[in-house]
Amino acid sequence: MIKRIGNTPIQERHKASCHCGAVVLELTLPDGVVDPRRCDCSLCRRRGAIVASVPLAGIRILQGEDVLRCYQFNTRTAKHYFCSICGIYTHHQRRSNPAQYGYNLACLEGVNPFELGEVPLLDGINHPADRLV
Repeated sequence: MIKRIGNTPIQERHKASCHCGAVVLELTLPDGVVDPRRCDCSLCRRRGAIVASVPLAGIRILQGEDVLRCYQFNTRTAKHYFCSICGIYTHHQRRSNPAQYGYNLACLEGVNPFELGEVPLLDGINHPADRLV
């Protein structure tokens, strides 16, 4: 549970936006940023984002729903949202837990994700949903 990143306190209701400001989200973060991580799946490797998660009800689109686009690949379970104007990935409905959104920490207002320090890496290449039971 991270309540401050650099000089920025993480608010219980914290705004996030894409680069151009067309997409604005409000995230409900009562415990701050919980379990930030990177992933090494083919998409995450390329976008390089640090993510954390909230329940689906934890993200509210305040502005720009009309410019958000969705990208799906492989199993088409996860839904990755990005601004169609500036191209910034803002959030995604998770494959490993479709009841949650992962969100791009770099989109949080006032947050520089490089101030987090060491960030754990998840093995997205060998996704848990791909393992035989």
